[in-house]
Amino acid sequence: MSSPDANPTPATISDTLHIPPVTTPVTSVAPGLTPKRLFRLLAIAEAITWTILITALIMRATLGLDWAVLVGGSVHGFVFLAYAFTAALVGVNQRWPFGLIVLGVVFAVVPYATVPFELWLLRRGRLDGPWRREATDHPADSNVINRMLRWFLARPLLLTVAAVLGIAAVFALLLFIGPPGGRD
Repeated sequence: MSSPDANPTPATISDTLHIPPVTTPVTSVAPGLTPKRLFRLLAIAEAITWTILITALIMRATLGLDWAVLVGGSVHGFVFLAYAFTAALVGVNQRWPFGLIVLGVVFAVVPYATVPFELWLLRRGRLDGPWRREATDHPADSNVINRMLRWFLARPLLLTVAAVLGIAAVFALLLFIGPPGGRD
């Protein structure tokens, strides 16, 4: 017979790498993705896709590359819709007035205007605060939109999938109706 010490327990990878055990539960798919970070990400992405679209328009005009506008316009259109969704999502979460949410979407129509709008929101503290996953005594928390917001925020993976599928469906519908500028 061997003694209990003769067969030591093999070290786990976390022991070998000196990784401390997880002591707090993970409550979100992207725990560091605050309303401020999400809005900034999409505001910058919208500005970048304006550059892609403008470059594609120049390529079409100077090099005759019509496909460049198809690709650049598609990327820009999808990101525009994602930004509009994000403006609505963050606006409801941060309790912006309806007009400010609409203004956020309108700023996406003007090239590069989403970045100054985001900076304006930052200066006014309109992007501060976490996701509202719990009801408070605020009167708006009892309405349907805020209840849906909390329900989806409690299920971030479902929210992400629903948002991507919804944006893709709107994008496909708009392409079916006709690309901007019409068909040749």
